[in-house]
Amino acid sequence: MLSTRLLPLLLFLLVLVPVQAQTVLVAPVARPVLPVPQPPSLRVRSYLLIEHDTGQVLAAHEPDLRVEPASITKVLSAYVVFHELKAGRLQLDEQVRVSENAWRSAIGGSRMFLAAGSRARVEDLILGMIVQSGNDATIALAEHIGGSEGGFVSMMNEYARRLGMNASSFSNSTGLPDPNLYTTASDLAKLARAMIAEFPEYYPWYRVKSFTYNNIPQPNRNTLLQRDETVDGLKTGHTRSAGYCLISTAKRDDTRLIAVVMGSASERARADESQALLNFGFRNFEHHTIFTAGQLLREWPVYKGETDQVRLGVADAVTMLVPRGHIESLRSETEQPSTLIAPIAKGQQIGRVRVLVNDQVLLDQPMVALDEVPAGGLFRRSIDAIKLWWEH
Repeated sequence: MLSTRLLPLLLFLLVLVPVQAQTVLVAPVARPVLPVPQPPSLRVRSYLLIEHDTGQVLAAHEPDLRVEPASITKVLSAYVVFHELKAGRLQLDEQVRVSENAWRSAIGGSRMFLAAGSRARVEDLILGMIVQSGNDATIALAEHIGGSEGGFVSMMNEYARRLGMNASSFSNSTGLPDPNLYTTASDLAKLARAMIAEFPEYYPWYRVKSFTYNNIPQPNRNTLLQRDETVDGLKTGHTRSAGYCLISTAKRDDTRLIAVVMGSASERARADESQALLNFGFRNFEHHTIFTAGQLLREWPVYKGETDQVRLGVADAVTMLVPRGHIESLRSETEQPSTLIAPIAKGQQIGRVRVLVNDQVLLDQPMVALDEVPAGGLFRRSIDAIKLWWEH
């Protein structure tokens, strides 16, 4: 029988002990023979190339640099419009009155050539905003939905906040230069992912190559639509201060990539640089399933539980893009607390798992308990408390 003198000590040791991180390799290191492909050198202010489904970054240069979005702002404007359509608060055949403000604000900029006081269908205004980058169409929609452009901009900023675009601020619906209008390539990639994923019924408008209104035809300013049949969006932007900007996206086989290029020198340059990024991604990466759902990564000791170990792994299957020819060179490592104390719930996050190639981290995500470990009885907890006291 345990001495009564040890009882206070045992009760004290039943309390959770401090946790220290420990990194353990779960796959042998294998150095690749081939170098990891390097992205092209682009003469832009910032760029970002990601895989659509997971958001995996394939190439980046200053992705968090504050930049002006110019008319790429209209992607967020369209995102708000599409939410209104999906919620049933707006109809495609609904008539919208074009205000004097909407007409006048488009003078000297890109426009749909709407007449002040005229009426236009919502669907035509959407095409005018997306294909022709019409400031008049965008403001007409904004005033119709938000009561005023200012009211609509408040909606834009709220949706941006929900999307996690925390480095962005929007002060108008069109992208005209303003000190309070700014974003980053990272935030625009989040917006593009959401647009494609949430609105498959409306997104095809972004691949329309030209639109005619009032007998005035205008081509889509995204010239990649003309040169690459796998490109199906998304939006251009340009002002003197912003430079030439483009969010482009293409799908080849089952892989969709999104490229964000900000601050190119010319219309031709932004198309060439965006094409170079997309080609780099498709040419140099391939999909692989890295972990299956519920895959065991390692077992780890547990104190004060019904069992003395817990299985750690991933809850869902993990598929990602891997540099071509490097699948055998991948290594994974886990990081988990040096001391685990029961109870532990199934699915509880316990540490992280990373996948690397050439010491470059390709994946970093939570690792979870694959089983529940209830607290053990008094005897087990008392014995383990002594072990913890002795080991620490």
